[in-house]
Amino acid sequence: MTENKKSKKVYIGLSADLIHQGHLNIVAAGCKLGKVIIGLLTDEAIASYKRLPLIAFEERKLIVENLKGVDQVIPQTTLDYVPNLKKIKPDYVVHGDDWKTGIQREVRQRVIDTLAEWDGKLVEPKYTEGISSTDLINAVKALGITPGKRMKTLRRLIDAKPIVRILEAHNGLTGLIVEKTSIEKNGQKIEFDGIWESSLTDSTAKGKPDTELVDFSSRFSTIEEILEVTTKPIIVDGDTGGRIEHFKFRVKTLERLGVSAIIIEDKIGDKRNSLFGTTVPQEQDSFEHFSQKIHEGKRSQVTADFMIIARVESLILQKGMADALKRAAAYIAAGADGIMIHSKKKDGKEIIEFCEKFQKFETKVPLVVVPSTYAHITESELQDLGVNVIIYANHLLRSAYPAMVDAAQSILENRRAKEAADKYCMSIKDIITLIPKDI
Repeated sequence: MTENKKSKKVYIGLSADLIHQGHLNIVAAGCKLGKVIIGLLTDEAIASYKRLPLIAFEERKLIVENLKGVDQVIPQTTLDYVPNLKKIKPDYVVHGDDWKTGIQREVRQRVIDTLAEWDGKLVEPKYTEGISSTDLINAVKALGITPGKRMKTLRRLIDAKPIVRILEAHNGLTGLIVEKTSIEKNGQKIEFDGIWESSLTDSTAKGKPDTELVDFSSRFSTIEEILEVTTKPIIVDGDTGGRIEHFKFRVKTLERLGVSAIIIEDKIGDKRNSLFGTTVPQEQDSFEHFSQKIHEGKRSQVTADFMIIARVESLILQKGMADALKRAAAYIAAGADGIMIHSKKKDGKEIIEFCEKFQKFETKVPLVVVPSTYAHITESELQDLGVNVIIYANHLLRSAYPAMVDAAQSILENRRAKEAADKYCMSIKDIITLIPKDI
């Protein structure tokens, strides 16, 4: 490289989740022009327009720093290159020619406009055909995920995304729905970030009441069904957590399986679903006892990745806002990794009030909500209130049941299956090919 080239600065933006030949070709093209500075997209930047990267930022940074031809690696905190470009004022930006269409077209134009301010130049080598990071990552995910890797993902998501979107699953099939369902909107891929394994939907799917009649031995079986066919993080509904000495071992078991979090509610006595509210007898645990349960659960963990989230039932049991806030603060002090606030009021006003007051806490943890009753409140509104995790807690089961009843009634009504098959059912071909044989 000539002295003149050494003085030139070349900026290359990369995600580099999985390094492949295309990345090496781009770096090599940059080396021919000058000193290569990689703007490595942070987890937050990548998650803003597609999935969370498989490899965390610090690990990706270490890999890229050791690529031949790379002189420096700096974080790029947004999909937009402009903030870094104005700081560095590179002579060249190098990017494959594949970004002329799609979500990055506007990003490309902003790069061109910004470079023009100091006569910089955009260089676009031909995109390396036959290599797709998405395809490579899908191939890796198809092989599955280790328990430790899965467990860490929830904390990474909470750190990287403004809202983490969780949907319930109650068996392997519904787990696959959560895993694979996505839409494209405004150039962005939108999908669910993780799975909620609920005592309500697990019990109901087994035809039993949600009264802890389905014990955790059976629940573990359902959890493992879901784990076997998915890679996304799982949050488990732990009901009350049971006796403290039992809860400690439950935490260890879930941690060993690769579950990311358990949510336990501050109630005692016979289990009744919270949405019954005060229409059935329900008793709230004492501050001290529930705090001790959280503390002992945290002490029993083997890793720092597993999360114990405390569910505050004060609003459900009509104990008032002050009690809910006082309990939330006490549970945080006891070591809770998150607070879930629950409400059965349809207008959502008490949830809004709690969230606003929670944001004034000196010590805060991630805030979790379950908008089953106040379903009109949007994700963006909850995000503005400081909510970190939204759990859609029972919607797959609730949507499946009416469709199955309609199909059953249609068969009885028509004394044959044709109408049910035509109106309510997948084709036989679709159902027998729904699950790949090599899953």
